[in-house]
Amino acid sequence: MASNYSSDTLLFLLCSFSFFGASMAALVQEQPLVLKYHNGALLKGTVTVNLIWYGKFTPIQRSIIVDFLQSLSSPKAPSPSAASWWKTTEKYETGASTLILGKQILDENYSLGKSLKNSHIVYLAAKGGYTGRSVNLVLTAKDVFVEGFCMSRCGTHGSSRGKIRFAYAWVGNSETQCPGQCAWPFHQPIYGPQSPPLVAPNGDVGVDGMIINVATVLAGTITNPFNNGYFQGPATAPLEAVSACTGMFGSGSYPGYPGQVLVDKSTGASYNAHGVHGRRFLLPAMWDPTKSACSTLV
Repeated sequence: MASNYSSDTLLFLLCSFSFFGASMAALVQEQPLVLKYHNGALLKGTVTVNLIWYGKFTPIQRSIIVDFLQSLSSPKAPSPSAASWWKTTEKYETGASTLILGKQILDENYSLGKSLKNSHIVYLAAKGGYTGRSVNLVLTAKDVFVEGFCMSRCGTHGSSRGKIRFAYAWVGNSETQCPGQCAWPFHQPIYGPQSPPLVAPNGDVGVDGMIINVATVLAGTITNPFNNGYFQGPATAPLEAVSACTGMFGSGSYPGYPGQVLVDKSTGASYNAHGVHGRRFLLPAMWDPTKSACSTLV
């Protein structure tokens, strides 16, 4: 069973905002948000993230995503940090989830072609192996078409079936296919208010958009790996740790406006989290179980 992450919620809220106005957004924000725990296993302790790169990524693009993953468990970055954002997952039941980078598999020759189905994603994820506490993350290049990509989702996570189960996730690069849907707020949205896009902190709209979606699917995988963890709504279309907080990046956010974030004075790039090697990232809000509310870093 897989959980899909799309900007459908965002697009709906954008349209609602455009029609009803900011007062409607204020009413929405006042409603309590509760993700129910369904008593299933979570991924806690040391969790290995294995990367399967499908298609052509430049070394710089790969380094941005690798640096982000390493930033999630690194205490070295200044505040506000990606690690402090990830620390919220500790509040979901039984303690910390410390991510470590595992193997990286490069499939630059498109071994399955450039049009993939869900079954292909699971097949590629299986190449990461079947270790106990791990997530096999498939990343597809900008010229790879994936079933449902841009139409209903920007990424997904799920688990394999059978005697040996493993958690997997997938995120695609939307740069040339649907940046207004899957790389917002670094690109103008498809619908709703057409405010100027933010400047991507690593200079790559597609990959900086991927960071947002990788953050979303990883938080969902850790807190709801086998579809019986934390979520709201039906198990077939759950709202999870980050997908329940769509479109929020800073204080004062409302549908169509990402909120107040930090801006680099020299480049104009927007961010809200520091990472390793001087990296900066824009990370979405995460639901905080102790507050029963979405929480942003800034």
